[in-house]
Amino acid sequence: MSSSHEPVRGEAGPVSGASASAGAPRSSSTPLLEMRGIVKRFPGVLALGGVDLDVRAGEVHCLLGQNGAGKSTLIKVLSASYQPDEGEILWEDRPVTLTTTQSAMKLGISTIYQELDLVPGLTVAENIFLGHELSSAGMIQRSQTNRAAADLLARLGHGEIPATREVGRLTPAAQQIVSMARALSQDTRLLILDEPSAVLDQGEVDNLFRVIRDLTAEGVAVVYISHRLEEIRQIGDRITVLKDGSTVASGLAVADTPTADLIKLMTGRSIEYVFPPRSGTAPVSGQPVLEVSGLELPGVFSGVDLSVHAGEIVGLAGLVGAGRSEILETVYGARRPSAGTVRVNGRELRRGSVPAAVKAGLGLAPEERKSQGLLLDQAVYSNITISTLGRFARLSFLDSGEERRRAKEVTESLDVRPAGVDRLVRLLSGGNQQKVVLARWLLRECQVLLLDEPTRGVDVGARAEIYAVVRALADSGVAVVVVSSEVEEVLGLADRVLVVREGRVVHEGPSSEIDESRVLDLVMKGTAA
Repeated sequence: MSSSHEPVRGEAGPVSGASASAGAPRSSSTPLLEMRGIVKRFPGVLALGGVDLDVRAGEVHCLLGQNGAGKSTLIKVLSASYQPDEGEILWEDRPVTLTTTQSAMKLGISTIYQELDLVPGLTVAENIFLGHELSSAGMIQRSQTNRAAADLLARLGHGEIPATREVGRLTPAAQQIVSMARALSQDTRLLILDEPSAVLDQGEVDNLFRVIRDLTAEGVAVVYISHRLEEIRQIGDRITVLKDGSTVASGLAVADTPTADLIKLMTGRSIEYVFPPRSGTAPVSGQPVLEVSGLELPGVFSGVDLSVHAGEIVGLAGLVGAGRSEILETVYGARRPSAGTVRVNGRELRRGSVPAAVKAGLGLAPEERKSQGLLLDQAVYSNITISTLGRFARLSFLDSGEERRRAKEVTESLDVRPAGVDRLVRLLSGGNQQKVVLARWLLRECQVLLLDEPTRGVDVGARAEIYAVVRALADSGVAVVVVSSEVEEVLGLADRVLVVREGRVVHEGPSSEIDESRVLDLVMKGTAA
């Protein structure tokens, strides 16, 4: 394998998987975009150390790399949010200087970031045409704007989203669609998608891929960033891999590059077993640590029964919107059920009370860790000790030295990188932010750990580390419940699986007795073939 100073280069090959069968793009051999030797420095950090990227019209070019590899910095340079310190950018073989985001947009470069930049208080239509409003004689044409927005949403296969509804009232998946419509409302020639499928269920991902294929068939170039390697197989044409701010592979044909090679390029090592081995002694008898009986949240889920023993990992599989996340939130006390009970070690918890749940030994790592699970502008140690502050109280003061010491112990045990508990959580990668959430409950010594999409937006190397942490917690006696949209993750990590469909549990059993195809049948039809 080549070093980071001699990137692997490949020629475009035939499109693999679903792309090929769908009559996907025939890209030009002349690059629409070239980035040569891009360097970006921040105080004390070399974020990009000479990155190369070329993208052709009509292709899906996948950008891979672990968290912290430089992907986000590179696309911010391309969208003119950052200015490079060295290197050059060529557009249709001509050097260009992108000084403002407007200059990038004028070339036809549109970016949809993982953290959507929508305005919650504006309507769908107003967000779609924000900055390039449809107007006449200085007056915004609202009816025309609403109709044009509705047409764009219909093109994306989501005509049911009202153009006049406030964006803040939409689901995360619907907001992602609005961002796509916003990009299409401009004369886009290069579309950058940063983890676009993170909040989408499988049906919505399939629709996203249909839209991408339609765009590339029209000659639009797409840069696609994802940690889900199976998606790369489905939609990608060529791949560029970044590691530690440098290009380690450029222009690899998707069809000709084994997944094992991609993992080794991204991580610098081979990962043969992503999921840690089970202990083989998952408990099946005795009193459960967590018992949920007849839990109901009107309009969301009903009749949910769930039990988890010490040392057991139970997975909840199902589509986005099936009620899985709401079940965890209700168990944790963040939602008040209309019926049912939650017991920990035989003691019934007060409904709708997070303090009661935490006191009983429950911990929750929410799906939206940045908005719900972390204080992004606070230090790592503050985020870890927030649930155990009473331990560090000395009269009317907090012993911040002891806080930092204990936080340092748990971050070292989880290998949070970069080290340093005074660093702002915002500056960590997604995988390390998730480790900080886990560290909070590790310090709390919780008895039941509820994990909602624990590896969302996390690279393959960090995933393996998080899986190992979860398995180690279970082996130490913690009862774990995992919600994941990825069936492979549920089956690979959990000892026992519950399948949730439209708010009801339609299957329960050992993970060893069910496979991915049966789970998909259950979540789609409610029955297994």
